[in-house]
Amino acid sequence: MKNPKKVAKVILNGFRRHYQLFQNITASIKGHYISQNWPAISQSSADRISYYDSRVRESVNEVSELLGESKHDATLWNEVKQHYKRFLLFHPQAELAETFYNSVFCNLVHRQYYNNQFIFVETTLQDRIPVPVDTEYRSYFPVEFNDGGIGETVKKIIKDFHLNTEFADLERDITLLQKAFFDQAPLTHHQPYRMRFDILKSPFFRNKSAYIIGRVVSRTGIQPFIIPVLHHPKSGLFIDALLTDPRQLSILFGFARAYFMVETRAPSALVRFLKTLLPNKTLAELYSAVGFHKHGKTEFYRELLNHLKASDDQFIIAPGVKGMVMEVFTLPSFPYVFKVIKDKFAPSKNFGRDTVLERYQLVKQHDRIGRMADTHEYKDVVLPKHRFPEELIEQFQETIPGSFSIEGDTVVIKHLYIERRMTPLNIYLDKANPEETEEAIDEYGHALKEMIGVNIFPGDMLLKNFGVTNNRRVVFYDYDEVQYMTEMNFRKIPPPRCYEDEMAAEPWYSVAPNDVFPEELATFVTTLPNARKLLQQLHPDLLDAEYWKDIQKRVANGDFLDVFPYPDKQRFYHQW
Repeated sequence: MKNPKKVAKVILNGFRRHYQLFQNITASIKGHYISQNWPAISQSSADRISYYDSRVRESVNEVSELLGESKHDATLWNEVKQHYKRFLLFHPQAELAETFYNSVFCNLVHRQYYNNQFIFVETTLQDRIPVPVDTEYRSYFPVEFNDGGIGETVKKIIKDFHLNTEFADLERDITLLQKAFFDQAPLTHHQPYRMRFDILKSPFFRNKSAYIIGRVVSRTGIQPFIIPVLHHPKSGLFIDALLTDPRQLSILFGFARAYFMVETRAPSALVRFLKTLLPNKTLAELYSAVGFHKHGKTEFYRELLNHLKASDDQFIIAPGVKGMVMEVFTLPSFPYVFKVIKDKFAPSKNFGRDTVLERYQLVKQHDRIGRMADTHEYKDVVLPKHRFPEELIEQFQETIPGSFSIEGDTVVIKHLYIERRMTPLNIYLDKANPEETEEAIDEYGHALKEMIGVNIFPGDMLLKNFGVTNNRRVVFYDYDEVQYMTEMNFRKIPPPRCYEDEMAAEPWYSVAPNDVFPEELATFVTTLPNARKLLQQLHPDLLDAEYWKDIQKRVANGDFLDVFPYPDKQRFYHQW
């Protein structure tokens, strides 16, 4: 039976179920943080990522049952979209509901209908009155506290978060916080009666930290800030640092970190507030950072379409060593790479396509600790054929014939990962000066230590699989050999039994599939003698199997490494 209004209601109800469950699990994080139940936070963060697809499947089944063969009726869907638009007129999560509608539609109807007539390729938000930004934050005025000034204001801010746990020494923390404000943000110095604090109502949770996020507004401008609040294992909460530097704020919201857990009724208002603090971040980046990664994909796709309209350069093979699992290409004017799983892998790769899919999903759901790039995953992506040179099309026909097709004047890619483009570490080192080389190798060592400290064994540790970001951080981006640390067997190479052993082309000892010999790290990850020497000097423990075994034991016992997204020297505990 054709009933477009009912179909629209079914889809909207599916979105409501999704958003309620999403907010329920997000709301539970505060209790886990208060009780220091870190495994529960980690599990909830991973579980939440799968909620969206589950609700979409439920809605797809409901609509299929309701429409039967009519689900392919283009006229019907045109009417469904018009009803849905009216339902969203004053909806507080309208932009997310649009994305949900798109997901349901695209699971039911052929891609020839993936246009703005039937789905929300373009948002309709510009036609609505936006949710006021101030619904997501509270304002505080130091003048209300008379002589208490900033200190009393901070106490009130913390009290309003209802963390229900005592601070170890709040007076000490506030003194250090005030000093840091005056050092880092001079506009706050001696001006408590000429400013206000705008603070987002909900703390941002990630790993073992709660973050207070806000801005100081005065006649001299706006100063964004972030205050991390941590648990001391025995004595209570404490303020760990003050972050005001734009680069540090950008890193905290970076593409290589796990999504924040933050409650919000009006995501568009929350993101607009964050945009005032992080003006260089795109909407896609901000929505993803606060956990709405599916809508982040929608915003990113819109950015891509707009960029394609505004540019005329052609896709090229991405710079770097050619991979054995992925075909990687890029658009020089667009700061991302496009990755497609090859139809056939090199003989040395003893796994298949399903394993690659599983490993990319593993990273998606894991704590990326600032060292593993996030990916947007798409299906049936349509790109203009004239942007692909003939030699690239020929290469696709050789390496990914099962994953792409040419339909008229378009190239259709069946399954695609998109990541932020970085300079491959091996290429970066070719042009780096001595100071940059030392910094990059040190970063590489820390990247490895931080990943293995949260139970991620990167597998292929060659420098070509790591990139250098604009902030000169080293980030891992090749996930086809990723495994858990607890699955590996770290060994020391046994001494040769005789001269012939030393001279033999093949190892004189047995090697099982998951065996790893860390002492080989300095010799096989790079051919640059200086880089090898620096790795041995800066991170000698990485060449010791016992070090890896010790980390393995710790993660097996649930003792994951604490990694802070800001410099240790900035932490207040140095001044206790």
